[in-house]
Amino acid sequence: MVVTFDTTGLQRVDETTWMHPGTGDRIIQQVTNSPLGEPVWLEDVPAMRRNLATGYAQMGCLIEAEPVLLGGVRGVVQLVKVPIPNAPAGLVFLANIFLAKADRYVMFGCSAAEQGITGMRETTIMATLGVGLDGWVLPHPYAPEVRSALPFHRGDDPAWDAQYPDHPLTRVRAWVRWVTATATVDPAFAALPEFVPSRPGPGAGHHG
Repeated sequence: MVVTFDTTGLQRVDETTWMHPGTGDRIIQQVTNSPLGEPVWLEDVPAMRRNLATGYAQMGCLIEAEPVLLGGVRGVVQLVKVPIPNAPAGLVFLANIFLAKADRYVMFGCSAAEQGITGMRETTIMATLGVGLDGWVLPHPYAPEVRSALPFHRGDDPAWDAQYPDHPLTRVRAWVRWVTATATVDPAFAALPEFVPSRPGPGAGHHG
């Protein structure tokens, strides 16, 4: 494996997937042997965030995108919420760490779904703040003009995580902290050339 992590207490589902038997949370690691298809990356973090927020808006909502260092390799963690597939209600929260090199990339992620009565975190925070929907939904911090399939709102703030330790959003954030502190990366992968997006710059191809 490119990324090695502690699998104690996890059930192996297949070659790329593990499951936590208590929560049902899933950890997945996939290597793709082609360059990452992002036009902007760590060389321009605000533009990268804006692109990701726009891209995820069709399926759900990007909560945050942060540069990370995993096993000495630079990458980006993308925290996303999407509807549970084929379910009448509830969300899945995804924390996906992308480690990109020039000719390949690794996606190492954790997904956690709401179970039982959904939306409790949002309902109780809304009551605590004393706001209605108008004061609850916020413009996306990376792309204020974007209208996403799921709203970016006050309940997504990590400041609330401590009060909701069992919520899936809290769990995937905790997973990111844990793996970035403890996981190791294959030195052969770490030594590969860095990924550099090949997007054309402004006015490319037009030399006065």
